[in-house]
Amino acid sequence: MKKVLVVVGPTASGKSDLAVRLAKKLNGEIISADSRQVYKGLNIGTGKITKKEMRGVPHHMLDLINPKKQFSASEFTSKANEAIKLIEAKKALPIVVGGTGFYIDALTGRTSFPDVGPNKLLRRKLNKLDNRRLFEMLRKKDPKRAKTIDANNKVRLIRALEIIDKYGSVPQLGSSTSKYKFIYIGLRPNDLKERIIKRVKQMFKKGLLREISKLKRSGVSEKRLMELGFEYWHPTEESLFRDTVRYAKRQMTWFKRNKNIRWFDPSQYKDIENYAKRNG
Repeated sequence: MKKVLVVVGPTASGKSDLAVRLAKKLNGEIISADSRQVYKGLNIGTGKITKKEMRGVPHHMLDLINPKKQFSASEFTSKANEAIKLIEAKKALPIVVGGTGFYIDALTGRTSFPDVGPNKLLRRKLNKLDNRRLFEMLRKKDPKRAKTIDANNKVRLIRALEIIDKYGSVPQLGSSTSKYKFIYIGLRPNDLKERIIKRVKQMFKKGLLREISKLKRSGVSEKRLMELGFEYWHPTEESLFRDTVRYAKRQMTWFKRNKNIRWFDPSQYKDIENYAKRNG
């Protein structure tokens, strides 16, 4: 089976830097698996890798779509598979990297796509409720899904409730087969909170507030950003740190379900490189 390297972990764990280093060593190209970084203009607030940080390594699945538009996991899977084929045609190693567990599980076949069409009547009803109420409904109906969902992402909350309305729960793992062998590497830093503090300070220094102002001027509404999971329409360092820590916990809750992930601290680079070489 053809192999694909998958680098996962919580936000600010160093995934992007590690993926670039591995790509340099293993003749790889990178496929981003981040539900926010597919959108144009959401750069500082998502921790999107810069051209300089890419160090010449080709990156796919970044800056694909206007943030006013929707982008589903199904669309991600389709385009990511196209990117894998393109990378393979170059005789290079596909390296998937990101913190959106649902996207990664969808791509690797661990999550199935329920055959549930839009329920417009239910959506109109649910859309009148705020995120807190929607999350409480989900928590009562499907506690497992509630532990991994972004409680501030209204689109995903409504979609989960829509699926539950038909099936009674949200499917957790799929049984899809794949022609690829996915090799999972997970980053779990011992100093994650310190890394998040540093990340937040850098975001403000790089111009997070200017980026938000630019999004406002372009017509992206506060409601839309909340749907995307952004909680920093009027951010402070304290609130952004708190929200990022919560987000990182949700990410880890999702990834812990995958027993195929081999976890490392970022300081163990040589061990990571050797593991990737043996298996990649």
